[in-house]
Amino acid sequence: MYRRSTPGNRPGQRRLSKRTALSALGGLITTVLLATAQSAGAAPAPVPPSDRDGMSRAFTRAAAEFEVPRDLLVAVGYGETHLDGHQGEPSQANGYGVMHLVSNPKSHTLEKAAELTGERSSELREDTAANIRGGAAVLRAYADGLGLDSGERRSIDEWYPVVARYGGAADIRTARLYADTVYTLLAQGIDADVPGGESVTVRPRAVEPERGAYAATGSDQRSAALSPDYPDAAWVPANSANYAAGRSASISSVVVHVTQGSYAGTISWFQNPSSQVSSHYVVRSSDGAITQMVRDSDTAYHARSANSSSLGIEHEGFINDPSWFTDSMYRSSAALTRYLCDRYGIPKDRAHIVGHAEVPGNDHTDPGPNWNWNYYMQLVGGSGGGGGSVQLSFPSYNTLRSGSTGAQVTAAQTLLNQQGHNVGTADGVFGTRTTSAVTSFQTARGLPADGVVGARTWTALLAAGTTSEVREGSTGAVVERLQRALTAALGRTVSIDGQFGPNTAQAVRDYQSGRGLTVDGIAGPATWSALQAGR
Repeated sequence: MYRRSTPGNRPGQRRLSKRTALSALGGLITTVLLATAQSAGAAPAPVPPSDRDGMSRAFTRAAAEFEVPRDLLVAVGYGETHLDGHQGEPSQANGYGVMHLVSNPKSHTLEKAAELTGERSSELREDTAANIRGGAAVLRAYADGLGLDSGERRSIDEWYPVVARYGGAADIRTARLYADTVYTLLAQGIDADVPGGESVTVRPRAVEPERGAYAATGSDQRSAALSPDYPDAAWVPANSANYAAGRSASISSVVVHVTQGSYAGTISWFQNPSSQVSSHYVVRSSDGAITQMVRDSDTAYHARSANSSSLGIEHEGFINDPSWFTDSMYRSSAALTRYLCDRYGIPKDRAHIVGHAEVPGNDHTDPGPNWNWNYYMQLVGGSGGGGGSVQLSFPSYNTLRSGSTGAQVTAAQTLLNQQGHNVGTADGVFGTRTTSAVTSFQTARGLPADGVVGARTWTALLAAGTTSEVREGSTGAVVERLQRALTAALGRTVSIDGQFGPNTAQAVRDYQSGRGLTVDGIAGPATWSALQAGR
């Protein structure tokens, strides 16, 4: 059971400052205080397991037990996770549950919640009611540490410094960004649908937070920086341990990520030297606000094999929850991507604007199935990526089999139809007709006829067609076809731009060397023959 300390007015204790206006980060105009705070009462017994079936009830009971305003507790959870516990899976910062209880080298709110509530860490991670109770306990402990007495705890505006501390940011500007988000949610109200057909609501209210030590000063405002590379972004640098100065390759792609966490939390995580991760930009869900954290000219740690040649854009949210992917986010991010492509000469297609999951050598799945690539590429002003109206160019080619779906299935079906192995309509669904067509194509090319489109079958499909000799300086569709086939054959991204430059020549030499061919960097008859045989 939680044990309350008695805050009182200890000798030398600093009192909270008078009310201050909301900062520009929150984007909220202050108004007169409304008396809507929760009343404090006697703490009830811990929630029995049989009652852990309603999120609204869990918020109400935890708020009463720890004398935390119920609406504040909801707003903190909504700002962190949209009230989705993600089945106990951790966020990028190793935070868990609706209240994002964290366990990493710099933050230990999960362990603190376990100590305060007596709940096991496993329960706090996986049980929503326990997690909410743990979040309330941590907030109350922070309130006691800051000296909030019972009267102050009844006012939701007095909790601003507590919320700022809960966010875990060491940088005061990031801490304010976190707390301002919560108070913006309180002002706007919340109506969230959660599992079980339940809605969790917070009615809009006027807020005028007591910022205390987090009040912005004139020097803070003067030191606020704009992005050095993108005029519409703020600049908050990542910790120098989380990126490398300079680049070892030219910028040739943009990688789209999803943060698996909140906007302010991600910024804080990239400032944490123990994270060993970063991206160049972070985009907020609610309004599309952008913060740059690594210079374009430096190498962010975001996509392993593509770090040296790409720019990373993180988007606030979780891949399995489409509610984070707002129109404001899409439009703001697409404008950024368009600007970067124009600035660095990156083609606006899906071979060069890719998801984290599409980068070779990565085990991530973001941005996931809820990211609307068609809409995003429309906004960027680019194309799907080669092959007329059907996308054929990808940074890597996945193994496809019966039951597979998506753009790469459509590409394979299109290529099979072009080679006379009829699948019917290229609908992106790998069914029995597609399996038969793949088997037929494999048999014709002397490949193992297993009906699966793996690296060898992809190579043969992508290379099929005319075999004009191409070398450094060549351009056009035949070069694109060569680059696609090499991408599949080598298992690494070969830029598909229709320009036979030094990188393509090196890829040809690597392929020739690995297949026992004459190594001259020229795609002549022998090289084309090997590619079309799926070697």
